[in-house]
Amino acid sequence: MPWSRSRRALAHDASAVMAEAEGIVMARSHLAEAHREAEALCAALPWLTTGQAEDLTRHYVERRIDLTRQMLRTTVRRADELRRAYEARYAELRGALLRRHVAWASGLLAIATGINAALWLFTR
Repeated sequence: MPWSRSRRALAHDASAVMAEAEGIVMARSHLAEAHREAEALCAALPWLTTGQAEDLTRHYVERRIDLTRQMLRTTVRRADELRRAYEARYAELRGALLRRHVAWASGLLAIATGINAALWLFTR
């Protein structure tokens, strides 16, 4: 038992590390993409001075990263809402199924008891 728990813990830790690494790679990718877009924008505006281009690039990247964060937070919030709704519906359906099984089992038990009683009376 302890071995399987430690393997599960290691698998969970490895999964967490992979998720964190994926997040870092995605963040770097978004940052690099924002820089490329800002540089392309500055290249389309040749009259900008070097300082103005750097300032525009910095503001563009900051705004783009803020928008990406906002979109991710919204997505996470919506995913959590959906997860809670699906879990509630699943629990509701599971309860209904359990009640149906109990009703059928009770009915079958009552029928079997009735048949047993009838057979007992007839064989007496």
